[in-house]
Amino acid sequence: MGKVETMMDTTYIFGALLVTANRLDTMLERELKKFGLTGKQWMLAVVVQNLFDGPPTIKQAAAAMGSSHQNVKQMALKLQEKGLLVMEKDGRDGRVTRLRLAEGSEGFWESTRPRGEWFMSAVFQKLAPEDLAGTRRTLQGIQENLSSLDFIMEVEGRKE
Repeated sequence: MGKVETMMDTTYIFGALLVTANRLDTMLERELKKFGLTGKQWMLAVVVQNLFDGPPTIKQAAAAMGSSHQNVKQMALKLQEKGLLVMEKDGRDGRVTRLRLAEGSEGFWESTRPRGEWFMSAVFQKLAPEDLAGTRRTLQGIQENLSSLDFIMEVEGRKE
């Protein structure tokens, strides 16, 4: 029996999540390079398009991505330069910036869809629906725990 087999489940899962995230990021970057996008830029567009009923604020998008306001703002600026996203001041509060996909960018996003669907299908192809559902529940639980941990660290002054 090797060391991996004798490792505690939590240690293995923690390491596997980091390795898997790194591999996914590397492969996604390779796929998106031909479209002139980074994985994080693509993810921001997915978040803006799919997670909100209306144009989200930078703060809302950052929270959904688990990223900082400043990082999301930089990604949004890059997408805006490419004509794929619009950053606009909120009509009620000029301090708030909202994000929406740019009019006329639908063709670009549609051109990325077949390759994205292929990539997602390939990543999950050998997993049964019940395994996917269980993984979803597990990841949601980990995300909830991370939110709690983040709050505790902030209260304790450990968060920079």
